[in-house]
Amino acid sequence: MIVPSIVWTICFGLFCAVIAIQIFYYLYFFRRLAFFKPQLKETNVEHPVSVVICARDEAHNLAKNLLGVLVQHYKTTHELVLVNDNSSDESKYVIDEFKRSFKNLNMIDLTQEAKMISGKKFPLSMGIKSAKYEIVLLTDADCVPASEFWIQKMQDTYTDDIEIVLGYGAYHKKSGLLNKLIRFETFHTAIQYLSYALAGTPYMGVGRNLSYKKNVFLRNKGFSSINQIPSGDDDLFINQVANASNTAIVVDHDTHTLSESKKSWGEWMSQKYRHYTTSKYYKPIHKFLLGLYSFSLFMIYPLLVISILFFNWWIALAVYGVRLIIQAIVYFNAMKKLNESDLFPWFILLDLWMFFYFIFTAPAIWKAPRKNWN
Repeated sequence: MIVPSIVWTICFGLFCAVIAIQIFYYLYFFRRLAFFKPQLKETNVEHPVSVVICARDEAHNLAKNLLGVLVQHYKTTHELVLVNDNSSDESKYVIDEFKRSFKNLNMIDLTQEAKMISGKKFPLSMGIKSAKYEIVLLTDADCVPASEFWIQKMQDTYTDDIEIVLGYGAYHKKSGLLNKLIRFETFHTAIQYLSYALAGTPYMGVGRNLSYKKNVFLRNKGFSSINQIPSGDDDLFINQVANASNTAIVVDHDTHTLSESKKSWGEWMSQKYRHYTTSKYYKPIHKFLLGLYSFSLFMIYPLLVISILFFNWWIALAVYGVRLIIQAIVYFNAMKKLNESDLFPWFILLDLWMFFYFIFTAPAIWKAPRKNWN
């Protein structure tokens, strides 16, 4: 069967359309992070801060990472609220040992499961409600601050209008392909939610590095509207309460948190399935923007191949080249901002990889989420 040439012309037209959509996202959204320069403040105020961490069977991670949170260079009043959520390992003893040396460490020891509240929301709610101070800074037990200035620089982003501060939760750089894939996907997610926030359309944060005022949590009745959803204590909550005027970002390398990436493909996919099951509950405008971007990214390479083989190879490559140049400039600068520059030499292959990544993570759309959070 001979396919009419008009079909290949239409395919090329579609290719040009998805390239145009991609260029729009890079020039309107992602360049904001790539060329982001925080405003200089005339005065710096150090606010009292409550760091909140929830842990379930995390004795190993607590022993390895907790010291990094406790030895922060921060002279103003601060505390660490550590919620030990029904742990069956040695977590309580590890925490008690730290409490001997650090009087600002307060443990909440939960010994019963919350009924009808799935995931991490109940222990996190207990931690936030127990916090003594207005500014709450969240991270996880498997994370360690990238520097001793994490608390100082995260809280320094607050002004009278700002109620939410979005940070970057990175992964330790290790050898191997899987580590690069995980870190690129993390960067790819971050360039979206940080750029959207800069564009006045914040839609999520990551619990590994997130801060908001306690009043925001209490004013919105905590997680009551999303208690039935296993995940979402970070992204769905921010999706509901963040807006153009109350949200800021911080990308200083000292403010990053670091955690170990998954060691196997199966573990990583399980983690991503859990995360993506919450996106269906985002606001319609966010679902539309994220969906359009993902669809256009997914369609680029199939339409590029068709256009090269059946339309005109050099015109197709020229159109693709325009997007590639813009993408390279934005990625180069954004990766510098997020301390992921070692990924830049691989960005074309990693960009191609995202086509397959979307295929592998598609089951998250219909797969039932896990009920536990750890």
